[in-house]
Amino acid sequence: MALVSMREMLEKADAEGYGVGNFDVFNLELLKGVMEAQQALRAPVILAYGPPFEAFSPMRHFAKLMRSYAEETDLPVVIHLDHANTFEQVKLAVEAGFNSVMIDASALPFEENIQKTREVVAFCRPLGIPVEAELGHVGDEGMSDLSNYGFTDPSLAAEYVKRTEIDALAVAIGNAHGVYQRKPEIRYEVLDAVRKAVSVPLVLHGASGIPDQDIRRCTESGITKINIHTELLLSAVESFTRDIKAGANYYTIFENHVKAVRDRTEEKIRLFGSQGKA
Repeated sequence: MALVSMREMLEKADAEGYGVGNFDVFNLELLKGVMEAQQALRAPVILAYGPPFEAFSPMRHFAKLMRSYAEETDLPVVIHLDHANTFEQVKLAVEAGFNSVMIDASALPFEENIQKTREVVAFCRPLGIPVEAELGHVGDEGMSDLSNYGFTDPSLAAEYVKRTEIDALAVAIGNAHGVYQRKPEIRYEVLDAVRKAVSVPLVLHGASGIPDQDIRRCTESGITKINIHTELLLSAVESFTRDIKAGANYYTIFENHVKAVRDRTEEKIRLFGSQGKA
């Protein structure tokens, strides 16, 4: 099946009541682990790459690797640009072969967010490339104080989606990127109000570390795309630590790295309910 439309993938998930895993990857070990998990559980997956990964794996090269894996499977895959901050990053990703993008202008005032997002939609729509954007501002890595957290404003959500014409909306409901410094407090009343206000698929960023029961409730409340990155890295680090203590050689470390990522990805796919949904 190879590459498919993210919008169609998420609309199917929304209709059938499950979540699709968005797994951020930037090296072969992460990519291989995710794809092995997908194959084992016959699930749709979104392979995501963010601009900060450029320092580790240049986009122009890594995009080819992601596409190669995607084109060899009979399962649905999306190659997604995560958290682009500029139009130039989006353009480079499209040229590299990504078939889905996120423009993140959430740190800007409402009107500027709309303007920047509309520019990306205008570029991507004729190419058939879905666009995700964010309203409110998902917590930054290490955030522990929610007193100044930028929750998504449900009263603005419908206007934002209508004026930008985006295909998916990332919400800020108490979620944050990176490792949580304290137990996340998900504001379900915000999520429920946004779900009532808009019809496009909703996205949960910073899902690594959110308790399983909260993830399940989020999917029940309309979240259809769930982003995982930090937990993949933590699994890999745990594997490295064990192997180094055991004096393992590089080949064993590589194999166990891939297995750790595969195992954690399989856990998430089962949690999201997307196994067998390809």
